[in-house]
This record gives sequence, structure tokens and C-alpha cells, in this order.
Amino acid sequence: MFRQFYLCGLIGLLMYGGSLWAQKANKPNFIIILMDDMGYGDPECYSGIEYKTPNINKLAAEGMRFTNFYAAQATCSASRAALLTGSYPNRVGIHGALFPWAEIALNPEEATIASTLKQVGYKTAMVGKWHLGAKAPHLPLSYGFDSYFGLPYSNDMWPVDYDGTPATDPKKPQSKYPPLPLIEGNEPIRYIETLAHQGELTGLYTERAIQFIEQNKKAPFFLYLAQPMVHVPIYASPKFLGKSGKGLFADVMMEVDWSIGEIMKALKKNGLEKNTVVVFTSDNGPWLTFGEHAGNTGGLREGKGSTWEGGQRVPSIIRWKGTIPAGTVCNNLSSTIDLLPTIAKLSGAPLPKEKIDGVDITPLLFMEPNANPRDEFVYYYGVNNLEAIRKGKWKLVFPHRGQTYKTYTHGKDGQRGGYADVPVPLALYNLSTDPGETQDVKESFPEVVEQLTQAANRYRETLGDDLTKSPGTERRKAAVVNKESK
Repeated sequence: MFRQFYLCGLIGLLMYGGSLWAQKANKPNFIIILMDDMGYGDPECYSGIEYKTPNINKLAAEGMRFTNFYAAQATCSASRAALLTGSYPNRVGIHGALFPWAEIALNPEEATIASTLKQVGYKTAMVGKWHLGAKAPHLPLSYGFDSYFGLPYSNDMWPVDYDGTPATDPKKPQSKYPPLPLIEGNEPIRYIETLAHQGELTGLYTERAIQFIEQNKKAPFFLYLAQPMVHVPIYASPKFLGKSGKGLFADVMMEVDWSIGEIMKALKKNGLEKNTVVVFTSDNGPWLTFGEHAGNTGGLREGKGSTWEGGQRVPSIIRWKGTIPAGTVCNNLSSTIDLLPTIAKLSGAPLPKEKIDGVDITPLLFMEPNANPRDEFVYYYGVNNLEAIRKGKWKLVFPHRGQTYKTYTHGKDGQRGGYADVPVPLALYNLSTDPGETQDVKESFPEVVEQLTQAANRYRETLGDDLTKSPGTERRKAAVVNKESK
């Protein structure tokens, strides 16, 4: 009887495994929906805020919700370079947020998720905010994407004041920006000139995303949808403006949530639900200085522009209907840099030839017993400052100067408030009991401080650290932008 039970169980396991790998053999489609400045506490399924996000909630109910998922750096360009290349941004020479006149861009020789998937027959498209180079040849078509429609950089990099009027005062930084182009392929097709134009973007991007899905439903595809919201200046289309009854930020969240619902409807309509992996996440935490026009961190410390948890721990949901167990929660450490190797594993694509920092998290997606592919994560900021390291539940913060929003009043009605640059001392936090990073326990656990310091030294040797004047041996160079292309 035992033998019969064993054989039945083995056959069942093989059938399940065969079914699972049959789906993988069909090359699943991949959609990455990257929000801009959406905080850990902004989706309703993370924080229970006063407005509703039913489609994001449904995504979580049908997939896996991550609670310890990190953007690789707490600012735009660096975070996006990391997601696409599977590498810490300092490895590939990108830091901060690139301005329209930046003299560097992501090196086209770097492998991206798109170029990796192209090797195994995928159609690829990017819709939305790029922010890794302002003009061709440093736009998405040079990085493995077959098509591109979107803004080349942040939606606040335009010659318009926060109240929506043209920026004519030369003392204001907005006056320095060129017109904000909406690009198709490599060329501008129109310019974003008003807040109403900003409010059109979520809908326009959603339409283009659905169009790509429908045009490529018979071939494996990768869609990278990088929405501009909820990055300031926030605005909504007439269909959503004022409809939440909770203010403009809630209106924008309603429209963003609607967009996700439309994407999921398109997958269902075209019979793609069970063969499409959908990733929903954010590039960094909320830009808290903008007050009620910014999101929330769900109680995590600080926000965008800092290596505190509120700056880099972001919401993340991965859904693959019928394969990833529905309604599950993953508390393991993971990051946007892990998406490339995970997607490569699921698609059968080769990993990049150059070294990357991401790890394959499919064991987490399939809930393999005792799976823990990532045990360490390093928090870099600025050009190359190693400001903290996490190992398991412990986070060691190194002495540095950091940004805080606590000493100034936040802005109102879209206006920017202030923030301070303050000294940050050495500190140790137990994130399992203190995710808000309020209790320094380094005196109680000196052995943990030593262990994490030694782990950080390994990263300093390879990736460098400006704080300790460590150059690093494995950093690659960004592309240099020619003056003619600026």
C-alpha cells in the first residue's frame, strides 16, 4: 500500500512538474509594470489607505506579494539601470537621476532584459519613462527593444512651474529645462506642455501597452511599461480627476489602478492569462517633500533619496496565473536586480556574459522548501557611497551624510517642501522587529556588526565605496554622450 501511495505521489509530482515545465517550454510572456515614486504603503493591499486599488489588490490575490523587495537605489536613473541590467547601478556606471543634458547614459553594450530575451525569439516593447539617455543612440531601441513610446526622462524635467504655468523666472530650476518630448521610436512626435497633457499619459501608455499585447499574442513578448505617475507633477485625465473625493493623489492612484485592470483584461481577452508573468513594482519610495502630492511608506523610515527603508523597500507583486500560487506572501529578501536572471531562467535565455548582481528567485515563486536565494543586499547612494548593508534580518548603517524630510514642512498643492542633509551615525537595526529603524542595537550585538562589516568589505573590493575611498575592481563604464547628440 505504501508503495502504491508512493508511486501515485511520484506520478502526481511528475505530472505537476511536467505541466509546469511545459508552460515554461512555451516561453511565457513577461510584463513589468514599473511605477514612479510609489511608496511601500501606497497600494491598498500593503497599507489599507483611504482610497481603493481593487485591481492591484486582485493582482496580489492572484499572485505573490513581496514584503522585503527592494529597488536597487533610491532614485530614478540608477534604479532603472539596475532593473534592466540585473546589476547594482554603480557596477554599470549609472548614478542619480540623469538630466536632459547629462554627459553619460547607460552603455548600449550592457545586456538588458530586452536584449537577453531577443536572443530566444521574443518581441520587445517599452512604453513610458526611460531615463537612461535623453536622445538617440541612447534610447530604448539601442538596448534590445523593438519599439518605444514615451518620455526620455522624468515628467518634472520640463519648463513649467509647479502651478502649471510656463517657467519664465531664470532663478527657478525649471526654466533650464528644454520642452518635454513624447517620443515614438527615436523621434519626438509631440510635446508635453501642460498639466492636462500630463494627465493624458497614463491612458496613452495603457492604450499602447494593450496594442502591443494584441499585436504579439501569438509570439512570446516582453513589455516594459514604466508609468510616469505618481511622480510629480501628478495629474489625472478628466475621467478620474476629482472622482476619488480624496484629493488629486487619490485620483491618480485610481487611474493607475484602472490601467492595471485594463492590462489584465487584455491578457484575459487574448487568452494570455496563464502564459504571462506580470511584475508590478516601483522604482523607489515616495518623494515626501511634496506632501499630499506624494505617497506614503507604510511606516518605513524616510523616503526617496535615502537609503532608509522608506527610500528603497517598494511594493512588488508577481502573478503567473496557474503557476505561482495565488494569494501568497513572500517575506524573503529580493530586489529588482533579481528580475533579469529570473526571467532568463523562465524563458530559457542565456545570462549576460558580463557579471551581474541579481539572483534567480524562481525558488521563491514556486515556494520551494527553505528557499532563500538572496541573503544580502547593499544600499548604495550618490556616485558610489556604500551607506548600508542588509544580511537576513539585520541592517547595518555606515556613517554618512544623508537626506531627511523630518526637519522641514512638506510642500502643499504640488509645491516642493524642504529637506536637510544630516550626519548619520553607525547603527544596527533588526528589521524583523523594527522595520521603521527606530532602535539602534549595535551595542547589544557587536558580533553582528563585525559580520556585516566584513560582508560590506567584500562589496567594497569589487564595487568600491567612496566613503572609504575604495575604487572597486569590477565597475564598468557608462556611455559617454557626444555633444552632437545632447
